[in-house]
Amino acid sequence: MQQRETMGTVVSVARQWWLKVNTKAIRTGPLDGAVFPHIIKVSYTADGAEYSKRKWIGAGSPVPGIGTGVKVIYDAEKPSKAKIVC
Repeated sequence: MQQRETMGTVVSVARQWWLKVNTKAIRTGPLDGAVFPHIIKVSYTADGAEYSKRKWIGAGSPVPGIGTGVKVIYDAEKPSKAKIVC
């Protein structure tokens, strides 16, 4: 498997409201100390074709904004098989 690298663009960011992670032992409100995971969707071009891939970003990790460039590593033989590096 030969890997290639390209730059992709974040086209959507979705907060996963259903999976709240509490960071405080004692809270004063329902969202006090709450952090949420996100799913980002990245669009990239490989060999002249457009592809998209989703990536789960864990709660508390930095989340790239819409329009941000991210590195994408893809399989040269099957460009739809890719890994997003943020």
